[in-house]
Amino acid sequence: MEDNYDYEKKTILIVDDEQKIVELLAHNLRREGYNTIEANDGQSAVDIAIEKRPDLILLDIMLPRMDGLSVCKKIKNIYNVPILMVSAKDEELDKIVGLELGADDYITKPFSVREVVARVKANLRKAETHYTPEVMQNVAETPKEPKKQSTIKVGNLVLDLEKYEVNVDGNVINLTLREFEVLKFLAQQPGQVVTREALLEKVWGYEYYGDIRTVDVTVRRIRERIEKDTSNPQILITKRGVGYYIPN
Repeated sequence: MEDNYDYEKKTILIVDDEQKIVELLAHNLRREGYNTIEANDGQSAVDIAIEKRPDLILLDIMLPRMDGLSVCKKIKNIYNVPILMVSAKDEELDKIVGLELGADDYITKPFSVREVVARVKANLRKAETHYTPEVMQNVAETPKEPKKQSTIKVGNLVLDLEKYEVNVDGNVINLTLREFEVLKFLAQQPGQVVTREALLEKVWGYEYYGDIRTVDVTVRRIRERIEKDTSNPQILITKRGVGYYIPN
């Protein structure tokens, strides 16, 4: 890390084999108050992510030694860090595969630096609500304040807002932070249909630049975990042509 590394600041790992892009992103992210570290190939990205545990990763898909999709999968299996995939390809398949592997967002080259910074900020805001075990320990050691609502229960679905756990029929379901936030937003207003556009704005946290396919992919991932029969969902329902809802 650089000599001026500030441990009070969030750290962004930038992974791209084009050094000019790395320098451009690093310069602008440092101006916004972030630390930056970098990797120029896939294997180095995995090694650095495991060692340094950055707060967010900007990850190019086309990389030497190991492609970005494989990097995303390996890192997500180790710890749940926000990953923003970056690619020169504007192909639907790449985007869907990246999201299926756990990527939190997708940016297509050429991109505007302002857009990248906005997405970095939005994803970090969402990630800040996810307590690490260390933070949970610190919280446990401090005097307790009056508790806010800690669970949401709709039918046989229970969301533990403190543990970020989803329980269906007594079974704990593992979801990514983004998937949990989608389910939480819908469960907070049971019976109300929420449009895909509204989900992008409220859950992803900014005016989305991409397409609403992102919501459909995320919903499909959630259903694979919480529904007994994904072809006939009972918990997370589609209102055709409108959006999604959780019935009362």
